Amino acid sequence: MADIRILENVPLAGYSTFRCGGPARYFAEPSDASEVAELLTWAKDKGVETFILGNGSNCLISDEGFDGLVIRIGKNMSKLESEETDDGKVIITAGAGLSYARFGNYCVELSLTGAEFACGIPGSCGGAIFMNAGAYGGETKDFVKSVTYYDGTSVKTVDNEGCEFGYRASLFEKLDSQNQTAVVLEFTAVLSKGNKDEIVALTEDLRNRRMNSQPLDVPSAGSTFKRPEGYFAAKLIEEAGLKGFALDDSGAQVSPKHAGFVVNNGGKASASDVLRLIDYVTLKVFENSGVKLEKEVRLVGNFGG
Repeated sequence: MADIRILENVPLAGYSTFRCGGPARYFAEPSDASEVAELLTWAKDKGVETFILGNGSNCLISDEGFDGLVIRIGKNMSKLESEETDDGKVIITAGAGLSYARFGNYCVELSLTGAEFACGIPGSCGGAIFMNAGAYGGETKDFVKSVTYYDGTSVKTVDNEGCEFGYRASLFEKLDSQNQTAVVLEFTAVLSKGNKDEIVALTEDLRNRRMNSQPLDVPSAGSTFKRPEGYFAAKLIEEAGLKGFALDDSGAQVSPKHAGFVVNNGGKASASDVLRLIDYVTLKVFENSGVKLEKEVRLVGNFGG
């Protein structure tokens, strides 16, 4: 472990797009699979929990922080390569720590079609695989060829079918929910070439639609709730009279621009403020419609049950 820096009491608010949350007891940024394995072994020997963090764009981190080791898969694991195949398609290899928006923009630069939606997603490539990120009718699963991950014992590679992609779900998310190790390391994608002008135009259109409809200038974790089958979360929240609603002046608010987003105005709300509002919205929507909203945002650390 001599070559891996393990920091102590690292504030995590700056590593979360919600801009709130306490410190990590231990924090490290590995450079490859072997360092990931070393860190997991170190944590196990020390008897502390681990949490794998990417861009923090889908997390609400407890005000108490995380009393264990946060392994951040970031710039040290942000490989980005391309290779043209004999049939004219292009294989992209992207490290889990790479920005998903950078992956999308790289595809645009190469005149590849199918990943335009990724240009506006603020997470990491690893996070996009973990939750099968998607927007505007496109999903990560649409172009993934294979995913390489560490399962706690060895590095494995699975094909698209083996990833078990679903709506905001994957094999890796499932394993994690079962307290099994599944650290995404990189993925390969296969995309076809298209008309550069049309690809750029679509990318700009999606960017404008996102800017006009979403509160991108306020800290949030994107869509707070998963889409209930047969419904839209934002519409249910609006129908419950909660668009723009705030419980208090903490800074936590249902966005007046898009009801599907809970935002942290000025970054002054605590994680507990945000969660209280999320729980209140869940309750009121259920009372109004009978639909139980499910959080898309992951809770990290101790929230008192």
